Amino acid sequence: MIQHLNIEQFEVWQLAVFGIFAVAFIVQLVWWLTYFTGIIRYNRKVRKGKVRYNDTKPSVSVIICARDEEENLTHNIPLIMSQDYPDYEVIVVNDASTDATDEVIGQFMTQYPNMRTTYVPENAKFIDSKKFALTLGIKAAKNDILVFTDADCVPESNNWLDNIVRNFDEGTQIVLGYGAYKHKKSFLNWLQVFDTLFIGLQYFNYSLAGKTYMGVGRNLAYRKSMFLNSKGFSKHLDIQSGDDDLFIMEVSTQTNTKVEFQNGSKTISEPKPTLHQWFRQKERHLSTGSYYKTSTKMLIGSELAFRVFFYASLIASLIIGNFITAYIVAGCFVLRYITQYLIINRTATILGERHYYVGILFLDIVIPLINFFVNTHSKLRGGTVYKWK
Repeated sequence: MIQHLNIEQFEVWQLAVFGIFAVAFIVQLVWWLTYFTGIIRYNRKVRKGKVRYNDTKPSVSVIICARDEEENLTHNIPLIMSQDYPDYEVIVVNDASTDATDEVIGQFMTQYPNMRTTYVPENAKFIDSKKFALTLGIKAAKNDILVFTDADCVPESNNWLDNIVRNFDEGTQIVLGYGAYKHKKSFLNWLQVFDTLFIGLQYFNYSLAGKTYMGVGRNLAYRKSMFLNSKGFSKHLDIQSGDDDLFIMEVSTQTNTKVEFQNGSKTISEPKPTLHQWFRQKERHLSTGSYYKTSTKMLIGSELAFRVFFYASLIASLIIGNFITAYIVAGCFVLRYITQYLIINRTATILGERHYYVGILFLDIVIPLINFFVNTHSKLRGGTVYKWK
């Protein structure tokens, strides 16, 4: 066996391949055990009572942008309005809807005295940006703490609002929540749920490490005063997307942002029913990536790059090595998979998502390839004017 491990039998380029694999394996393992365990460690602190929450119940404004959402509003508004919270208002921004959204809002306003509305004027329909509608809603809000969700989302529980707002202490400006998708029995849903889980694993863990770069507009909160003092979306108003990543990346610091993912705190929405619609949604979300800070691009890109190096050098090492090196390489592969398996599924339990087993190996490769395809396809078309609805 020692003879089989004699490095003299390998060419320099073969040793280089083994070296790349070793480095990629170590970096990946360290990455998963440090950055990607933040949610697990934070959840343990919450369970032990080491995370302090605000005991007061400040007044809150919930803002929902709606364009042609009569059906979703009819179903979801009663769930928003039934929150177990003492003082909150709900502002629905009618973004130039052409269906019966306005009538539905009017009917609910007669039922709920704490519900109000504002609207995007008919002559402003050419401004096809959610940021414009959000800004109108923010300016109409009476309270400093703003909680955002979408018309097609439902709170997980009637404690959703309380769970989000309890994080606002004196130094907190931003709270990141989790926006899940309904679980359905389809391969597409299996893909979408994992994609959402991994995105949550990234932005929560990086935020817990003091490197906040995004939230999700389906479940996000921040202070109105911060929004106004930072001049809102003015720095990227010409970009269709970015209200929940470019803005959050711009205003977040290592100390002003908290995360909330405990039971009852997430929102749930309908997943896209077709692959084409999901790709279009991802195209819109990925379109802001080129505007990220260099440090953020390096943070996200480094993990992906070492993942590519790991799989490429894994295959090469198995081809050019002997059975001893194959055992070593395969052992490293299994160790990395076990690490991923434990961390992903523990995180999935905390976030209330389904568990993934051998499929992790498939998704670990396929999701980045889907993102690459969507991004490349968009650029080859010369970009797209993205509509938020």
